[in-house]
Amino acid sequence: MVSARVGEYIEHKNISYYAFENSVGASRGAISKAVKDGKSLGSNVLERILETYKDINPIWLLTGRGEMLLEAVQNRNGVQTFRLKTDTTLDSQQIPLYDLEAVAGIVPLFNNTRVLKPLDHISIPQLPKCDGAIYVTGDSMYPLLNSGDIIMYKIIDDIANGIFWGEMYLLGVDMGGEEYITVKYIRKSDKKGHIVLSSENKAHQDKEISISDIRALALVKGSIRINAMI
Repeated sequence: MVSARVGEYIEHKNISYYAFENSVGASRGAISKAVKDGKSLGSNVLERILETYKDINPIWLLTGRGEMLLEAVQNRNGVQTFRLKTDTTLDSQQIPLYDLEAVAGIVPLFNNTRVLKPLDHISIPQLPKCDGAIYVTGDSMYPLLNSGDIIMYKIIDDIANGIFWGEMYLLGVDMGGEEYITVKYIRKSDKKGHIVLSSENKAHQDKEISISDIRALALVKGSIRINAMI
């Protein structure tokens, strides 16, 4: 039953039914009741689930065949892409790779991309438009991202209105006057003016922050695994 598999996924993600229903625009209790009673879910709800939670394997969700999670598309060069349906790809582009430590944070990086000298440029065909690339540190998005991987990003200028729920972002967050840099999924919060930062690594707990604390924001468009076997 599709609703039962939705319940399995919610349990796997360790999120509440209310948060899940809110993230896909379903009325409160609609999904939890369907799971409990073994009822079917409407096609519009299923479509929003697949649009919001892109790691679900749609074949598994609809038929029960295969694995629950759909691994990100990965080619032989270790490149993974994280695209929106509205993205258009470029045949060729030169993406500047920056040394984050040298620029002391992504706020100065995003504000000075025209004058900062990159370490190098990355050229990968058929990627969405990217503004830059940096090396990943930490393990919050493991195993999707490893420390030392490169992520490519598109800067979001209108932070308050430019968030796509459930997508992966590079953030610079104000923590007591210092910039905390992280890569997280952004989910809706029940609290007005706040968001929930979620990790791929389940050892990391979700964190709720005020949107006003975000100093810099970029949508992650792709990654490169440096140690990929070719």
